[in-house]
Amino acid sequence: MILNFDNIEEQVIPNFKGGEKEFKTHMHVDDHCKIMRAVLEPGASIGYHKHETDCEIIFMLEGTGVVLCEDHREILPAGSCHYCPKGCSHSLRNESDEAIAFYAVVPQQG
Repeated sequence: MILNFDNIEEQVIPNFKGGEKEFKTHMHVDDHCKIMRAVLEPGASIGYHKHETDCEIIFMLEGTGVVLCEDHREILPAGSCHYCPKGCSHSLRNESDEAIAFYAVVPQQG
């Protein structure tokens, strides 16, 4: 299956997972997986949250994000990937002066 995110309506979600500002995303969701192409503007964030029943993979496309994962601060530059295993907590922040763009994949797990 090919997903063309340009053909998926953008959602603008304020304070996503308790974060700051807006989370802008084109999101595909089915019974097995959630796949998002997303943008965080400067100062925006996805709040700190726990993946109790699933995991998440974030692949940075543009810019540099900052991840807090289980109390460890990680710098996530374009071309790198962050993995949050099931049972762990994390957040993503844009502390830069430019927007960051990334893909996030959340497979549904049993």
